[in-house]
Amino acid sequence: MTLRVAVQMDPLESINIAGDSTFALMLAAQARGASLFHYSADALTYEDGRVRVLATPIRVQRVDGGHFTAEPPVVIDLVEDIDVVLMRQDPPFDIAYITAAHLLERLEGRTLVVNDPANVRSAPEKLFVLDFARFMPSTLITRSLDELTAFHARHGEIVLKPLHGNAGAAVFRIGRDGSNLKALAELFSDVWKEPFIAQAFLPAVSEGDKRIILVDGEPIGAINRVPGDGEIRSNLAAGGTAHRTELSAREREICAALGPELKARGLLFVGIDVIGGMLTEINVTSPTGLVALDRFDGIDSASLIWDAIEAKLAREANTRG
Repeated sequence: MTLRVAVQMDPLESINIAGDSTFALMLAAQARGASLFHYSADALTYEDGRVRVLATPIRVQRVDGGHFTAEPPVVIDLVEDIDVVLMRQDPPFDIAYITAAHLLERLEGRTLVVNDPANVRSAPEKLFVLDFARFMPSTLITRSLDELTAFHARHGEIVLKPLHGNAGAAVFRIGRDGSNLKALAELFSDVWKEPFIAQAFLPAVSEGDKRIILVDGEPIGAINRVPGDGEIRSNLAAGGTAHRTELSAREREICAALGPELKARGLLFVGIDVIGGMLTEINVTSPTGLVALDRFDGIDSASLIWDAIEAKLAREANTRG
């Protein structure tokens, strides 16, 4: 199947090709003969039921400093000219992100968007996970200093982070003495209008935070992200290092519980985070980890994702036919 693929993502010039999952997906699509178009979310235009965009036809290659070539931008109709849209721009999950998802939702039943934009919009990482609270550490979502203080008193050590943050930004560990708790709560309230999230601190984070990749609801593997010295943040963007790992029985149980719901929602490429057997996030906006997973396990995870995309396209074509 020769596909026409539009990739909604951040500027190509800014990516690190050594570890970027979107770049790996583009390489795998191109290897199958797909034509690629790149655009940013703010280029979307809606008019009278149609969604179009000024996009750049590109070719990609794994060459440092020369990882893509571009032709002059063209206006494309995301129904008439495209088979698959990859919604892969990085968060923050803000009103601009939500608006882009609303516009891409107009393509439903005509062009496949991965992940499904309506369900990306309704499944932000730190809120969707609450559907599976039985697997989570104790969690509080609030703007109340009194509630936060009481939560800290119950758990002794907690982690405080913004509800819609990403890449480990603004994640703080609050020790037993509660130092800076009030000041951080005030800062979070000043910076963000939404509530913030606190969780019981998991000492097992020193041993790593597993990123488990699920494709169409099935786990294909995991990497263990270990924090740097003096850090609790294991995100690779925050200085964590990736290591090979296997799935435990508990982690397979979590995947089995999540899988059917992810599949039903059209969340085809998902990364979940598990610390010490406790589920902390379900990443659906722009999950990462493919390149490291391939390096450790010797698989081609991007090709597995494209296999799932092509299978879904075939099922939808049969349904329409």
